[in-house]
Amino acid sequence: MNSVLLSQLQTAQAALEPQYHALHSAVAALKRATALASEETLDAIAMHKHLGKLQEAAAALDDPALTGATAAFAEQTQEGLNSLAFEFARDLKQVFQRRGQEVQGRPPTLVVDSLALQIDMGARKAQWFYGREALTKPLPLSLDALVKAYDQQQKAVIQRTIDTPAFVAEIYRAWQDQLTKRQKAPAGKRINIVEIYSQVTLNRQSARFWNSPARSTFKDYERAHFVRDLVLAQAAPTVEAEGKIQYLRLGVATKSQADNLMRSIWLPQSALDGEYYSDLTFATE
Repeated sequence: MNSVLLSQLQTAQAALEPQYHALHSAVAALKRATALASEETLDAIAMHKHLGKLQEAAAALDDPALTGATAAFAEQTQEGLNSLAFEFARDLKQVFQRRGQEVQGRPPTLVVDSLALQIDMGARKAQWFYGREALTKPLPLSLDALVKAYDQQQKAVIQRTIDTPAFVAEIYRAWQDQLTKRQKAPAGKRINIVEIYSQVTLNRQSARFWNSPARSTFKDYERAHFVRDLVLAQAAPTVEAEGKIQYLRLGVATKSQADNLMRSIWLPQSALDGEYYSDLTFATE
């Protein structure tokens, strides 16, 4: 046995095998893409499902022809998805119009009153949001199912009513509780708004939960409801405490805070407009 020759051959094989596998994957992806493109009527959903494999193959090979073909396939796929999305949006608008409601926006985002519908045509799903808070899981693109979900969330969130003074008092108590937990008060006595949300939730638990902590005894307070309650509280953001009127002040989030759900909350002013806030405090002026 010639060990030197064997080593050279094995080294060459090891160097070429990744290229071989990449080429094999690329050819297979191209064959499937070609079959999809050969259909008399292009199936954008099927093309979308396959696009990822084609892009993965193109990324593994530095081949201009493959890169160009992948880009063209992606462009055609998106055009097909856009067409399907506009057809779906047209049908959904007609359903709401028959109910006397206007649907605004264009795919992938539609707006009905204070709720936004995010459409993922590739996945054949859509999801209702209040601000940045998801109100539903991704739902199938069924007109009846989406309208039913809208009605449920409109009633549960938008038509939600609260005792504003009592809610602001809850916020004040949670703020005080969080300050008490700290050896040193933070600057401006500002407490992270998500921590306040968690503290309010804990403060709402009954003696039954604290006597026997369990999921079955836990009283949930959905984050979307907290967001809505904060929006409603802006109409009268005060509480009387320590013999003075205390004003609720919200701190606008930095970009890094806004990118983290655990460090900020987005309060909507409308379905698509709003602001990220990272902390809150109370002041007498």
